[in-house]
Amino acid sequence: MPQLYPYDRKAAVLYAHQWAYGRNPRFYDYEHLGGDCTNFASQCIYAGSGVMNFTPTYGWYYIDANRKAPAWTGVPYLYNFLTRDNLSVGPAAERCELEDLLPGDLIQLSFKGGEYQHSPIVVSVGYPATPENVLIAAHSYDADYRPLSTYEYREIRFLHITGVMRP
Repeated sequence: MPQLYPYDRKAAVLYAHQWAYGRNPRFYDYEHLGGDCTNFASQCIYAGSGVMNFTPTYGWYYIDANRKAPAWTGVPYLYNFLTRDNLSVGPAAERCELEDLLPGDLIQLSFKGGEYQHSPIVVSVGYPATPENVLIAAHSYDADYRPLSTYEYREIRFLHITGVMRP
C-alpha cells in the first residue's frame, strides 16, 4: 500500500486565516464565474500538502486561470479527487463524522439538496464538536472563524484529510 505523508494542518489553517478576506494574487479569483470557494479550499489544502497532481483531467493542480484541473475549482470534482480509490500524488481524504473533523479538513454543503455547492475549510474545532463550535473559513461568502451553525443547508458532508501522497 502506498505511504501517506503527514498533512500540515497548521499551514493550511494559517493560509486560510491569511487569505479568508483577501485574494492571493498568485491565483485567479473565480468569484464572478460561479464562486471562489473551492479554489480557496484547494489553495488551503495545497498550503498543507505542498504537492499538486498534474494528471490531465483527473488530477488536482493550478497553473493559471485557464490551466487547472476541474478538481481545483469544482466542488464535486474536488470531492472525487480527494476520495479517489487509487491513491496517486496529492492529498487524500475520507468521509467522516462531525466529531472526527480537525483543523485543515474540508466541509461541503448542499444548499438545495442533491448537488454540493460550497467547500469551506475547518479552522477550529471545539469540544464537544457541534455545529456551533466548528469554525470555518471560506470564499464566496468570505468568512473566517464562522460557526458552521450559521449556514442554512440541506445536506452536508465532512472530509478528513488523511495524508499526502508524495511523488
